[in-house]
Parts: sequence; C-alpha cells; structure tokens
Amino acid sequence: MRGYEDTTAFLGEWGPFQQTVFFLLCASTIPNGFSAFSVIFLGDSPQHHCFIPDSGNLSEAWRKAIIPIEVVNGQEEESKCSRYRLDVVRNLSALGYIPGRDVNLTGVEQECCVDGWSYSKDIYQSTIVTEFDLVCNDKWKQPFTSSVYFLGVLCGSFFSGQLSDRFGRKPVLFVTMAVQTLFTFVQVFSQSWEMFSVLFFIVGLGQISNYVAAFVLGTEILMATVRVLYVTLGVCLFFAFGYMMLPILAFFIRDWRSLLLVMSVPGLVYIPLWWFIPESPRWLLSQGRGEEAEAILRDAARRNRVTAPEVIFEESEGEEKPKREEHHSPLDLLKTSNIRKITLILALVWFTLSMGYFAISLNTSRLHGDPYVNCFISAAIEVPAYIISWLFLRYLPRRMSASASMLLGGGALYFIQLVPPSLPSLSIALEMLGKFGMAIGTALMYAYTGELYPTVIRNTALGSCAMISRVGSIIAPYIMTLSTCYKYLPYILLGSLLVLSAMAIPLLPESFGHPLPETIKQMHKQEWLKCPSLKRIRDHLNSPMMKPNETRL
Repeated sequence: MRGYEDTTAFLGEWGPFQQTVFFLLCASTIPNGFSAFSVIFLGDSPQHHCFIPDSGNLSEAWRKAIIPIEVVNGQEEESKCSRYRLDVVRNLSALGYIPGRDVNLTGVEQECCVDGWSYSKDIYQSTIVTEFDLVCNDKWKQPFTSSVYFLGVLCGSFFSGQLSDRFGRKPVLFVTMAVQTLFTFVQVFSQSWEMFSVLFFIVGLGQISNYVAAFVLGTEILMATVRVLYVTLGVCLFFAFGYMMLPILAFFIRDWRSLLLVMSVPGLVYIPLWWFIPESPRWLLSQGRGEEAEAILRDAARRNRVTAPEVIFEESEGEEKPKREEHHSPLDLLKTSNIRKITLILALVWFTLSMGYFAISLNTSRLHGDPYVNCFISAAIEVPAYIISWLFLRYLPRRMSASASMLLGGGALYFIQLVPPSLPSLSIALEMLGKFGMAIGTALMYAYTGELYPTVIRNTALGSCAMISRVGSIIAPYIMTLSTCYKYLPYILLGSLLVLSAMAIPLLPESFGHPLPETIKQMHKQEWLKCPSLKRIRDHLNSPMMKPNETRL
C-alpha cells in the first residue's frame, strides 16, 4: 500500500474540507486558554489584615494602630495574620492613652485573627481566597489549588491518550469538551474550598484531554505545510488568544463566581461542531476500518470539488494489514531500545518546559504593576513565540530549533540574578524572555513529538508526554516559593533544567523532511544523531514537494 499522504494527495491541501477542519479545531482550543490560567484571578490573594469589629469605645488612633507593622523583604507593611489583643486595646483606648506616645506598642500582646479578615476590594470583588479565607494558616491551600487542577490535567493526559487511540479522536474530543464545560459551570455553586478543588480537578481532566485530542486529530487529517501551520499558528495561537481573553474578562468581571459562569458559556457553542468535524481517517485505517476512512475521504473530495479515485486504498502483496483488535498501551513507549531512548529524553524536555512555563505564568499576579496588564503581556508574548515556532518548523531541522529555543529561555532566566535591584523592569523583561523561549519550545515539542511516533501510538505518546509534563506543572506553583530560601533560586533551577534539556535534544532522531510514520517498524527506521546537511535542507525546500498543495513534513 502506498503511503497515506501519497494516497490522499488527490484532495489537495487547502480545500474547503481542510479549511473547515483547521478553523473549527483551532477554535475548540480557545476555552483551554482561559481555563488553564483562570486560577491567576480566581485564586489571587488581595491585601488583607485581621478584621476589627465595630466598637464605640475604640478610638480612631487605636483603630489605625491595632494592626502590627512587620518588615517583609526590607519593606514595612501591616501584618496579615495578627493584631494586638482587642480587649487590651479597648482598655487602653478607654483610659485615653495614645498609641506610640503613651504606650509602647512592642510591649502589647498580639493575637491571631479570631474574628476573620478584612480584604481589600481595590482589585477584586471576591476570589476563592476571600470567600474561603485561604490565608495565614490556610495559605498553603492557594498554590495547592493550582496543583489540584494540574493533577486533574495529569490524569486526563494519562487516560485520554489511551481512550483516543482505542475509541477514536472525535468522541474523546467532544466528551471531554463537555466535561470541561459542565464542571466549570458547576464550580459556580461551590460551598467550600474542598468542593471547589474536587470540581477543579475534573475541569483539568477535561481541559488537557480535548486539547490533545484536537491536536492529534488535526495533525492526522491535515498534511504538509498546513499541518505545520496547524500545530503552531493554529492550535497554539488560538490557545494564546484564549489566554489573552482571560485578563480582559477578569478586568470587567471581578467576582469569581460570575467569572466562572461566563467562562462556561463558550463550551455550548461547540456542540454543533460534531456534524462538521470528521474522525481521523489515519486512525480508522490503523484500526482496520478502511471503509469508514474511505467514506470520509470521498465526502472530503466532494466538498473540495475534486474527483476521488475509484479505489483509494490499494493493498500490496505482503503488506501488513492493521488489525481491528490490535491495541497499544503506554508500555509500548518503553518496549524497544530506540523507542525507550526517545521517550526518556522527551520526558525530561516536556517536564522542564511545563514546570518553567507555568511557574512563570502563574507568577504574573505577584509582579510589580497591575495584575491584569501583567497577565495580558504574559499571554501576548506567546503570539510572536508561536509565529517564530512556525517559521522554525517550516524551514529548520527540529533538533536545532528546539535546542536553541530552550537555550534562549534558560539563558534569560540565568541572567536575572545579575540584574541590580534598582532595575526591576529589566528582571521582568528577562523573565518574559525566558517564557518566550519556553513557549517556542513547547510549540515545537508538540509538533516534534507527533512526528516521531507512529499513528498507532501517536495519541498515547502525546498523552503520556503531556502527563509527564503535568508532573512539572503540579510542582510549578511552589517553584517561586523557593525565593524565600534564596531570591534567585527558582530562576537558577529552571535555567539549569532548560540547558540540560537543550543538550539532550540532539540525541533524538531528526524528523524534518520525513513523512509521518504509520507503524512502529517505520519508527525504528528513523536515523539517529545524523543532522541533515545544508544541501539536503536546501533541496528539500526547493523540491516540487514544497510547492503549494504538495508540501509534506
């Protein structure tokens, strides 16, 4: 049997069928953008201090002085978790003593916030922190909320890949999209932090599952330059648009329940897409369902107004026919020496990129300036990153591109420790440059990983890599807390891992200029440690295969 891309070349690359699939699948990733980072605003902690009950015998001077002053990072600020004992202060106020003049405040006994907290509403009307008092002794619940979400993403990565390879890309895409939408809506009615966290776990489970399913479905339906465009300026760019929409929505909707309600609405729009997005013909062929695959391709030919051959899939003598009952598991990613090397290297790279990307992204609300502006800038910087990743995928070998992007990100984070304290804006700029490099690397690795593994285990491989990366994202909320030990420790750690990953990537096979492998045997035939020569790259770019409607990866 001829290769899949040769067999389906009669469709062309950019007809109405491909355009519909491209834009609808891209649009399906927009909710993932604002769902993945919603905790930035849902779980942010505004300025707060102990609540002071109204009392007629408490003078204005004592009301202002009842909150102790502490020195944090060299600056004085009001204590968030303690106050001077209310009964003592009331007695001193009743006696007419003036704080600081008649009474030395350092000698007054303190107590915890027994009456709760008073939260500033300058930025937020409410968050889950203000709703459930996730401060002081319960402050650990703030980063843990993000970790619970990413734990759901991890579980979704593990199960969705296997389900998608077994039951199909399309059913998993729509079922998990419905899960994400429904449980985002149910979160609005959370009555406790525990309830919110359990629902957040399920939202995370659905979020990554439909993203990976959409990514693989588009990768397998689209071909050549359109595929490269899809995995970079397609799903990644639309994800960034969703990310950019988050601070805009949060700016106008500052109550966390109302924000969640608005975030759940877009999912309803995607229900009719079931009738417009087909199953992957590649996957159907790998399951021995050639008649269904042929029916989809004939419908695509009709929509593209081209004539399909009388027989689309011709079997050659001795060609191994995929069996319906043949299934694969994540263990197949470790079975042979070649696959095991690829999987272990990719595990390191995906873990590093995810941990660094989310650590920097979730830290935007703690940077100097307006949190909405900071978040928007953090999201907007991904747009040029994905444009560059598309150019890299279009014209340069995968190993060189991915390694260079991670060296850029790691180097930028290393240099932060050399910036003097008087230039905080330069530190922020380097932090954003580090994220810029990691965003490029993330987009490249999604495409690169999909090219390395064959159709029969591609979704399982991507799902497993995404699962490993989510171990990094679970840790990410705690990375920046390492600054309490040493201010620059988070950046040194992330920079070191990025440099190590950049050094490991050249050990992977090069997929530039090769068609997608269909079977594990074809995957074994890929070359190791052999970089394509400049002549090969030039010939590849100038060949007839690189002309419109004929280009292949």
